[in-house]
Amino acid sequence: MIFKEIGDKNYPTIIFLHGGGLSDWSWKVIVDKFSDNYNVVTPIIDGHGENGNEEFISIEDSASKLINYIEKEKGGKVFAIGGLSIGAQILCEVLAQRPNITQYAIVESGLVIPLKGTTALTVPTYQLCYGLVKKRWFAKMQAQTLYVPDKLFETYYQDSLKISKQSLINITLSNGNYSLKNSITNTTAKILIIVGGKEISVMKKSATLLHNTLNGSSLYIVPKMKHGELSLVYPNQYIEKLEELFTL
Repeated sequence: MIFKEIGDKNYPTIIFLHGGGLSDWSWKVIVDKFSDNYNVVTPIIDGHGENGNEEFISIEDSASKLINYIEKEKGGKVFAIGGLSIGAQILCEVLAQRPNITQYAIVESGLVIPLKGTTALTVPTYQLCYGLVKKRWFAKMQAQTLYVPDKLFETYYQDSLKISKQSLINITLSNGNYSLKNSITNTTAKILIIVGGKEISVMKKSATLLHNTLNGSSLYIVPKMKHGELSLVYPNQYIEKLEELFTL
């Protein structure tokens, strides 16, 4: 895992974990806003972007790497951690392993209910279709589903060329099989859970499960929005929600 850092190291630290298929660049507007008053860290998850040569192993492995970074570089605790999609799953795992690691947590579109058939379908699918990932027309389709702005498409496409078949398989398996750990109930963080009102049913059920599991958490169902759309397409609204959270 590569850790990009901006802003004064003496400021409180906020960490933003990107979604699958994306990288640190997906947080740019949000980082630019917060870096005036915070030390902002944007990890690049194994298998993605500049870190494409490092094979993605699992959500649990990524969580351990983030925990190690926080312990070694940030004194064992940070001000806030936000995660989108697989980044949100990594965040949930971090909270489950280290209950006092952050004061605030923002879980956006985090799947915590395993998907049926993930294991049976993933490997055969990528054995047959991995070559499509390298095609520009296919990348265009994927970029649209991930809400990548047109001006960032070339960056996204070049990053997509770096991801290995095994990383893709591991990401999909880990994402689809991830389930919430009981130990997350021990977290002391103030938590905001975000899900789009137009996301698939299991995503909304995951958000509700998280909310019901985490006493004192807040649930924000964003009207008419799809997976990850709030932070990726409407970053200023996302920033407003975080600023509200940080006053609690």
